[in-house]
Parts: sequence; C-alpha cells; structure tokens
Amino acid sequence: MTFNSKAMARGLAKRIIPCLDVKDGQTVKGTNFVNLRSAGDPVALGKAYSDAGADELVYLDITASSEGRKTFTEVVTRVAREINIPFTVGGGVNDIADVERLLNAGADKVSVNSAALRRPGLIDEISTRYGSQVCVCAIDAKCEDGSWTCYMNGGRAATGRDLFAWAKEAEERGAGEILFTSMNHDGVKCGFANEALARLSDELGIPVIASGGAGKMEHFRDAFTKGKADAALAASVFHFGEISIPELKRYLHGEGVNVRTV
Repeated sequence: MTFNSKAMARGLAKRIIPCLDVKDGQTVKGTNFVNLRSAGDPVALGKAYSDAGADELVYLDITASSEGRKTFTEVVTRVAREINIPFTVGGGVNDIADVERLLNAGADKVSVNSAALRRPGLIDEISTRYGSQVCVCAIDAKCEDGSWTCYMNGGRAATGRDLFAWAKEAEERGAGEILFTSMNHDGVKCGFANEALARLSDELGIPVIASGGAGKMEHFRDAFTKGKADAALAASVFHFGEISIPELKRYLHGEGVNVRTV
C-alpha cells in the first residue's frame, strides 16, 4: 500500500503499534534510551499483541553486531510464522543487503535511521527497489533550546540535522512513513511531543508515527487529536500490562478517534 497524500492517510483508521526492542533474543525496555530491563520473549509478546488487536508491530535490533544480526534474523523468521499483522523491522539496516535479508525473513517493512542520516541515498535505493511502502524512516530527535536535533547511533550522537528538514528530505527521497521518537519523552510516560508531531503532520504528505512518552490512554488520544499522528507507538505500557490494547481501543473509539475495533 502506498500513500499518495495525507488526505488518503487520514481517511484510514489510526494505528496502535507496540514496539519491541530486541537484545540478545529478548525484548528489553529502558528510559531515555538507557537502563534496560527484560520484558520477555519477542515472539510470544508479538503473538499476544496480534491476538489482542494491535494494528502493526515494530521490532528493533538494538545491538546489531554480526552475532546479533544472526539472532535477530531468526527472531524475525519466527515472528513471521506466528503473527498475522504487518510488522516493521529496524536496527543495523545499513544497505540493500540488510533490507533483502529482513524482507526474506518475513518483515513487511524496514526501518532505517542512522545509516540513512549517514547516507541519505539509502532511502532512494530502498524505495526504488521495493517501493516506498517498505521504507520507514525512523528519526530520534531531542529538543534543545527550542530546536529539534536528530541523533543517531541509538541516541548517542548528535548530527546537527534539523528534525523537520530531515523528515522532509526523507519523504522526498521516497520514505513511506516517518517514525518520530522524542528522546526527551522516551520512557518517561508524560505524553507525546504533540507540537512537533502536529508540525510534522502539517508539513509532510506521508504518515507520521508518534513514539516516546505514552503513559496513559489520554496520551494516545492527544497524539491523534493534538499531534495529528497517523499511528502511535509504545513499549513499556504494553509490555508491563499498564494498558491493554482492547481497553485502549475502546477508550479511543469512545473519544471519537477512528480506530480498528478489536
């Protein structure tokens, strides 16, 4: 499915997307990108989310060494056998060979982040070969003195690139979606970066996925209404049972948000 306009995307139901960070074959979760703790088996969790009514899943290989890649590819293969909803895979995607490996393992989409910042042409290559619907451009950004700066290498290295300029360039190069994570909000459960989300949504013609900050159901509602996001992604509130997906969708439906009901 390709998105030719924001109007088309806005006609679709808003998506709820659990995110699973995978390290050494296990799901982990931290706060502000550090202090990781285990959250369980990624395949079993993914199946549980699929059964509970999640619209999509995102799996990120957060330690993409050569050994980790082998482990992670096996996880992707197992996930593809167990779930029946689309899932995106990212982490250590540096070239077309990585994309091919993950798609062959069963992923529906591939997320690029640091490698695309280092070599923006990677987005062109992916969208040209596989279609823009396969390419998700993930952007980790931090608000500093009123400006949003992009980071790479798992949030460890500032790039000097402006969030909004980079998101626009990624769209122009063929990215099908932007996955925006606010590093200021990640894991602290105080709500999404709705002002930045709304600006991204207004300036781009492709869907924007909100990430970083989910703590309660109202935060998802605000991401869709105030932030104008097309999808909202979260991790710990789902992994540790603080919010159930069926309950969240019932709440959002009651708040007038167009979601696919469970």
